[in-house]
Amino acid sequence: QVHLVESGGGLVQPGGSLRLSCAASGLTFNYYSIGWFRQAPGKEREGLSCSHSFNGSTYYADSVKGRFTISRDNDKSTVYLQMNNLKPQDPAVYYCAADVACWGDSKKYDYWGQGTQVTVSS
Repeated sequence: QVHLVESGGGLVQPGGSLRLSCAASGLTFNYYSIGWFRQAPGKEREGLSCSHSFNGSTYYADSVKGRFTISRDNDKSTVYLQMNNLKPQDPAVYYCAADVACWGDSKKYDYWGQGTQVTVSS
């Protein structure tokens, strides 16, 4: 059974940083691409970043490019999302998802974590 567990969310001041983790189990981690998404109340789920399994490519949404960095540790079956310069528009529940490729459509991802809350407030 596949499990994805996010951690690292919390409260941070504007301009601050957080590092989210997505720990995976129950799958051959090296074969899976991992994407990060977020969803704020009343808004659609937004794709933020993805780490491709085989070619090592990374992708970023324009809204986070230059501020967020995705990385993966295959030995630990974990993907990280380093978030810097957090802004008032960044609060949301952040999710990671796994699939065989990086998709622009979140509906194509087979496996999802439960999410971790990020709050940005002074």
